[in-house]
Parts: sequence; structure tokens; C-alpha cells
Amino acid sequence: MAIELRHLRYAVAAEHYGSFRRAAEALGVKQSSLSRRIQQMEDRLGVAIFERSNSGVRLTAAGTDILRTSRHLVDGLDDMMTSAKAVGRGEAGRLAIGFYTSLSAGNLRASLMEYARRFAQVQIRTVEGARASLFAGLQHGALDVAIVTGEPTGRDGGAMALWGERIMVALPENHPLAASEIVYWTDLRSETVLLSHRDPGPELRDILVAKLASPGVQPKIVGKDVSRESTMSLVGMGFGVSLICEAGIGANYAGVVYRDVQDGNGSSRISYAAYWQRNNDNPALAHFLKLLEERYPSLSTRVAESAAPSRTLDHSP
Repeated sequence: MAIELRHLRYAVAAEHYGSFRRAAEALGVKQSSLSRRIQQMEDRLGVAIFERSNSGVRLTAAGTDILRTSRHLVDGLDDMMTSAKAVGRGEAGRLAIGFYTSLSAGNLRASLMEYARRFAQVQIRTVEGARASLFAGLQHGALDVAIVTGEPTGRDGGAMALWGERIMVALPENHPLAASEIVYWTDLRSETVLLSHRDPGPELRDILVAKLASPGVQPKIVGKDVSRESTMSLVGMGFGVSLICEAGIGANYAGVVYRDVQDGNGSSRISYAAYWQRNNDNPALAHFLKLLEERYPSLSTRVAESAAPSRTLDHSP
């Protein structure tokens, strides 16, 4: 006959309390049931686990060895059940977040820090990559959510508008424009603008062209297949100026200063959106989306078919 979990649990409790009566009270069972189960366990093992007396019970030599293993099994199973319940509630588990913005400052950094504070048992994996790579990661299940620039667009999944960030111009610290707190787009017409081919470089390039292009006149843009950090280093060395999202200004680069770039309507901004797969039922994702809705309530509007995990949280506006 097999030894059942309740046999082990009853025996562990009896050893802990030194009494069948007190163990039964702690477990909320009848003393006769607890005593019978422990007797079954002893019969099936062929050894006495407890010495019984009017003052209570104590372990035999064999029982000491048996209870050492029993406690390990009971504690391990309890931990497994506690962990499984936490994962089911989204309070533990894993969450993979893709992005290509900087984490040196800004709303994504703040959102990740707040999520980590609320759900300290969730392991957050961050993946930095190009837009196409992030969407492929969503499609194949490698990512739970991707946060990219631009307004939300319809696709096979869920989408949520997030925040907007100012576009900043990165200048060599000795550049004449660095003396001003505000730089206007027209001030950049004669400048060499260094932009990475990597996201969000192409989007910043489109904005620059839209702001400055006119018949017969095109801004001088030098494309570089280098990282954001390398582009800023080139700016600091005096090879040109560059554009950067506000989230990136938390990083310091030698010889580089940042200025707000504006037109007649004020600061220019670039928007962000979150995307996820409709069949992703990861409870940790549901909590992350809920947090984004809380932080950006006026922006979190679905434009694609709702894909929020339905069994955990309500995502209605």
C-alpha cells in the first residue's frame, strides 16, 4: 500500500506538536483520524515511528530518519503549491518585454521599476531589438509584450497607446546652439545630422525630413549602422548633431548636451505603443498591462481586437 501525502503531513504535525491531540487540532481533523493514518503509515513501513505515552508522543530512532525525509517532502510540495498559485495569480513567474528605447530615463524605466516593486517574484527579461525583430518575438512567443514608437496600428493582437516623449537634439557641448535652452527645427537646416539605421533612427529621420524638407532643399543626414551609444559618441567628438527620444537623456556622454527641439507649436513629441498577442494568457502580462493602464489612463485605448488575458483581469477603460 502506498504512503500518501496526508500520512506524511499528519506525522510531521505530530512530531512538531509532540501530541496527536494538538496536531489534530492544528490540522482541523479528528484525533482518531490522525492517529489511524499514522498507524497505517507505520504498518505499511513495517516500523514504529512514534513511542506513545500518556504525556504525548516522541520519535523512535527509525521515526527520526523517516520524519527527516517526510518534512523535506511536505515542505517541498507546499512550496511548489504556493509557487504555482502565485504564478496563476500573476504574482510570480516570468515576463519578457521587448523595446528599443533607452532605459536611462523616461516612462518605460519608471513603469518597469514600479512593476518590479509590485511583483518582486516575477522574473523580468528585457530584450532590446529592432521593430521587426520584436514583432517576430511576439509572434513566436519569445516576448510577452513589445513597446515601440509610433501610434498603435491594427495587427493580429492587442495594442495600447502609451506615452509621448519630447524629441531632443544632441549637440557637441561647444556647439553655438548649445548656448540656447531651445533649438528650433529650422536651426538644424545647415547641420550634419547623424542618425542610426537602427530603430528609432528611421522614424526620427522621417520626422526631421518632414520638418525641414522643402522643394530643392533636403537636410544633410548621415546614416550610421551603429548603436545609440556610438552615435552619441560621434556627436561628442564633433562629427555632427543627432536626435534622441527624451528617455535617452538620462545617459551621459562625454562632450554631449541635450536641448529641446521645437517648432511654432512647441515641443515635438514621439509617441509609444504596446503590442501583445491575443492568445497570450500569461497572468504576469495581464498585471503589466493593467499597470500601464493605471499610469496612462487617458491614452490606453485599444485599436486592435482586445487581446488582454481574460481570465485574470478586466481591461475595460
